[in-house]
Amino acid sequence: MATQVTAKVSADATARRGVSFLQIAIALQTLTIFLQAVSSGLLLTSSYGETLHSAGARVMYGASMLYVLAAVLAWKPGGGSPRPVRHASGFLALASVQVVLGIAHVPSVHLPLGVLMFGLSVLALARRQGRTY
Repeated sequence: MATQVTAKVSADATARRGVSFLQIAIALQTLTIFLQAVSSGLLLTSSYGETLHSAGARVMYGASMLYVLAAVLAWKPGGGSPRPVRHASGFLALASVQVVLGIAHVPSVHLPLGVLMFGLSVLALARRQGRTY
């Protein structure tokens, strides 16, 4: 009986830690996208803006990959819904398109997609605040 209680408490602690890591990953992703918006303004007004925006794109893409990893880790141990994994994977796909459009210099799609990604990331973060699974 004591073993079952200990196992349940341990599983609950692991699930909370996974959700916490997921929230941190989404927050990091949201922050990096916001910083990309700031660096895009610098891209238009300063000589070092292009370097900063290019480096930020790599960091943002890495944050998107971290979001996928966190979603998988939160899903697997607790046996929760795979929905966060699908959301994170979809976001990584959007980030991939965003990088391709940025390299191809297609601002007419690159900029609106960036705004959409920021909005979706804020929405994902807001939805995560009240959930524990």
